[in-house]
Amino acid sequence: MLVVVSDTHSSETHRLRGRTLAAVREADLVVHVGDFYREPVLDAFEVEATTLRAVYGNNDDAAIRDRVPKARTVEYAGVRFAVTHRHRGGDTGLVMFGRERDADAVIYGHSHKPRFDATTSLPLLNPGSHAQPRGNRAAHAELDPIDDAGGGDGLLGRLVTPTGEVFREFQIDG
Repeated sequence: MLVVVSDTHSSETHRLRGRTLAAVREADLVVHVGDFYREPVLDAFEVEATTLRAVYGNNDDAAIRDRVPKARTVEYAGVRFAVTHRHRGGDTGLVMFGRERDADAVIYGHSHKPRFDATTSLPLLNPGSHAQPRGNRAAHAELDPIDDAGGGDGLLGRLVTPTGEVFREFQIDG
């Protein structure tokens, strides 16, 4: 399972709880889309996640910026993701960022609003914020490989609250 989290905004701890904490611990790969805030939070995620791939956000301190990139490409189960905290130009800018990286989808954060949008030419996934939802649902994303006898690449995804409520399901093809 791939788990995506973002916008922790903490000084000392990962602020993971409930299903979000369990998902991070169970995941093959965790992607954090920035705004840890302070370096001890990045350290705390590294303790909980088997494999962590992160980018820094606009509120991250210099120590985090020294350890993780602003943008990266991550592959999981045959799906290639372009990952950034935020990108100017709205959805169009995000799609262009994804195309530049030859991605199948884009993962981004910043807004604290959980969202999956497949109406653009590349799917856009924002996991929201598990810790500081700012009027939105607290959430993270979970993605599992499609069990396809034909060997097709793709992921079945869902947006999930820390209490375990699934409120959006989606698919991303590889």
